Amino acid sequence: MDVLSDVVSAARTGRPHSGRVTRSAPFAQRFPPVPSAGFHIVLQGTCWLLPSRGEPIALGPGDVAFLPRGSAHGLADEPSTPVSEPPTTLTGVHDGRDDETLADRPPTVVMLCGAYLLDGSGPHPLLNDLPEVIHLPTRVGRHRELSAAVELLGVELDSDARPGSDTILLTLLDLLLLYILRAWFEEQRVSGHSATGWTAALHDPAVAAALRAIHGDPGRQWTVEELGAQARLSRAAFARRFTHLIGQPPLTYLTWWRMTTAARLLRTSDALVKTIAQQVGYSSQHTFTHAFKRQYGSPPASYRRHVG
Repeated sequence: MDVLSDVVSAARTGRPHSGRVTRSAPFAQRFPPVPSAGFHIVLQGTCWLLPSRGEPIALGPGDVAFLPRGSAHGLADEPSTPVSEPPTTLTGVHDGRDDETLADRPPTVVMLCGAYLLDGSGPHPLLNDLPEVIHLPTRVGRHRELSAAVELLGVELDSDARPGSDTILLTLLDLLLLYILRAWFEEQRVSGHSATGWTAALHDPAVAAALRAIHGDPGRQWTVEELGAQARLSRAAFARRFTHLIGQPPLTYLTWWRMTTAARLLRTSDALVKTIAQQVGYSSQHTFTHAFKRQYGSPPASYRRHVG
């Protein structure tokens, strides 16, 4: 089981969207916080990303800026340009329409902008472990798969609607998200910045093996000893290592992931609550309902009606 793919699949809701955006100087737009992960990718020209905290970030051709928690931010041709009012779009990102003044002014920047809707009721700690803004500057020979996905997405958005366009765009957006996260974790590993947390966990052979076991079969009645065997560590050594990197004991994380998996099944399938309970390791629907309510604040049936 690929843990990163599993986490992204559980967190995502609805359909991602994107658009090609062109802006001419001077421009400065601030975007409010939203329940989605947003991205800005520079195709041509330059601009500045203005985080809600911290210094402005210069963006050049090929640069990727990813906001995993939809934090408030701005985009501007220069940090000193006065900021206009936030947009009224629900997503808080550009709607893809070209700047109406392009006939009078040459473009300053051409970008791909988009968003992924996320389940805000129980965000995965992997996503919470990410910074407010991930900046992946372009580097020759680095993250070639990310660059290829960006190029394909740009070509598809520039083309008139063709057969298969909707599916291709959704697939490319899914790939883009995974490539962004993969690139970030790889950058952190190479730089050696993270001694704990999910960056370290995904690259730790022992803990990663236990995570793959949990994600691969969340309904199994795992014990700490069995997970330690997957990690090829003693029970005590494994429990210490897992808790140090993940921030939760192994069985606490297992229960949390079971409920997260159940929530995804409630959102995306018509399976009976009893069936879902069995899939995530509960022979008693009553016990499952109690555990689910403790994590999500409402019983499974109510949760399904609300998200549906």
